[in-house]
Amino acid sequence: MSRIGKRIIDIPSKVTVKIDGQHVAVKGPKGELDRVLPEQVTVEQEGETIRVLRRDESRIARQRHGLSRTLVANMVEGVSNGFEKRLQIQGVGYRAQVQGRNLILNVGYSKPVEIVPPEGIQLAVEGNTNVIVSGINKEIVGNTAARIRAVRPPEVYKGKGIRYAGEVVRRKAGKAGKK
Repeated sequence: MSRIGKRIIDIPSKVTVKIDGQHVAVKGPKGELDRVLPEQVTVEQEGETIRVLRRDESRIARQRHGLSRTLVANMVEGVSNGFEKRLQIQGVGYRAQVQGRNLILNVGYSKPVEIVPPEGIQLAVEGNTNVIVSGINKEIVGNTAARIRAVRPPEVYKGKGIRYAGEVVRRKAGKAGKK
């Protein structure tokens, strides 16, 4: 049995969960999320906890069990606390700024790169080089952070580019000098 799928999800006091067959809607202080889960799993609410169970022991049901439990847990976590990804910009003259809702990146290209965030995502900049992506949907927060990083991924010789906070970039030695 799936070790992740067996875990019970605790519902915080300010969060309400509505289950209608395969449709799960979660509402909390930060917002509202809903999702349709696969048919291979069932969701049960018992008081202040949620359990995700599989309908049978088929391979596809076992695969979807842990996934569905994690998706529901992320929905509960998102509407109560929210999610956040931090990015760092390294390089001479590289910087970021927020203009309205959009993020403007100056990362060594001839023109600034403008990133338009999806609905429900907030972008913030600290000290020109730290970008914070936050929102209630973990999947969209991660995808937006990955899109920002893909504008100028860190390169291996000098380490210049956009990286996740705490990401370790392996460096290469570069050319050896003449003898």
